[in-house]
Amino acid sequence: MINTKKMSVPSLLFLLAAGTIIAAHFQLIDLYVQTVIMFIGVNIILSSSFNIINGYMGEFACGHAGFMAVGAYVTSVLNIMFFTNSKTFGQAIFAPELALYFFPVTMFIGGVAAAITGLLVAVPSFKTRDDYLAIITLAANFIIVSLFINMDVIGGARGFMGMKQIVFAMEDVAYIPWMLIWVFTFTYFTVFVIRRFVTSTYGKGIIAIHQDEIAAEIMSVNTNKMKLVAFMLSSGLAGLAGGLFAHILGYINPNSFGILKSTECLVMVYLGGMGSLSGSIIAAVIFTLLIEGLRFIIPAADTLLHLMPIIPDTFHLSQVLKWVIIPLILVILMQFRPEGLMGNRELSDFFPKLKKYYEFK
Repeated sequence: MINTKKMSVPSLLFLLAAGTIIAAHFQLIDLYVQTVIMFIGVNIILSSSFNIINGYMGEFACGHAGFMAVGAYVTSVLNIMFFTNSKTFGQAIFAPELALYFFPVTMFIGGVAAAITGLLVAVPSFKTRDDYLAIITLAANFIIVSLFINMDVIGGARGFMGMKQIVFAMEDVAYIPWMLIWVFTFTYFTVFVIRRFVTSTYGKGIIAIHQDEIAAEIMSVNTNKMKLVAFMLSSGLAGLAGGLFAHILGYINPNSFGILKSTECLVMVYLGGMGSLSGSIIAAVIFTLLIEGLRFIIPAADTLLHLMPIIPDTFHLSQVLKWVIIPLILVILMQFRPEGLMGNRELSDFFPKLKKYYEFK
């Protein structure tokens, strides 16, 4: 007889991931569906990591995509340099087959690079809050994007490509959907780490900062240290999302990590609820499916739009409609449910009888 009390979230997620990977391996789900699932995983990492700052700590940051860019470029450059022959970096340092075993290593190096970059925001945050911190994070985002745009060695404004060769090298070792496996692995890792973090002493410290920073200092909470840890963890996990994003697409462009990408992160955080890990996951799923659903509506609308002689051919509704709907979601949320779908509560708070299934052991 199965003891349901032991069927915690990790066990259920493992069964779901295993079933999806098996279905993908036997081509029961096509590449498009696999890609959507992988983007859901990336968005879960982005929204849940961003929630550490904007949700649990109560700060107002706006530059999460910049740290995603650092992780994407560092991971991609290392993998191309180590495991492929390229015009930029010359002969590969290691055999391509080793990419499978070193991929997690390069991913974590990208995450560490993003975490170190997070110091750009962490240190100024010691003296600033709210709108001033938002300006600092926006500036950091622009600095990072501008830096990559002006680095011709990695493509500059043209972008950087070649990451698909890494995926092919892994598939040459064993022909299974490796990127799907890595996305599930790092998504689970992110959720597990954040869950542990917010229930730890550090997590209680950043929640105290959210409630009242001055009172937290009086109660001997080292607020500067807490902010440093929170910003570095958040930006490091965003770097992991960037590394996965780069290898899913096989191409990255600096402009993909601008303020619009950071706005997507904001929408997911506020849609799910600030300070709710379950809310971040639910919002990432809803947001990704919503954006993908627009792909089936926009082409028909574009066709009708181009039949109008007053509209120039260079105008594409697909370039505009997404950034009408995303801000509209924020407006609706602020009007009717400013706390988000979940508020600061978890699923187990809404369904107490299911609490036994939401235990990380």
